[in-house]
Amino acid sequence: MKEFRWPVRVYYEDTDAGGVVYHASYLRFMERARTEWLRSHGFDQGALRERLGVLFVVRRIEVDFRRPARLDDELTVSARLREVRPARLLLDQAVGREGEAPLCEARVEVACLDAASGRPRRIPEGVMAELDGAG
Repeated sequence: MKEFRWPVRVYYEDTDAGGVVYHASYLRFMERARTEWLRSHGFDQGALRERLGVLFVVRRIEVDFRRPARLDDELTVSARLREVRPARLLLDQAVGREGEAPLCEARVEVACLDAASGRPRRIPEGVMAELDGAG
């Protein structure tokens, strides 16, 4: 499937006292990239909730931290849809400097939930068709 890429700059708030990116910041970077990936397919998170009554939430994430990013680094965060299931999306994500091996890689499982009940539900047909054809 096609890789989506989103630029991120490391700010002071993303780092620890030594200027190294704090581990939770990578998760925020990946969240932004997934949100923008959805938006690039025509799906705004707020509109999905309001119009279709669904939420996409992280169910599971496995992260490998390989090397540190530092204050003021310009990074690229990628998201690649690996698999679409009836109520889940499986994505591969990476964070790194352009032209270098990834600093951080993750496998992310995103569940589709009913916005009112918080219970799992099928991904709406129109969303499923667009994302399944995203390759």
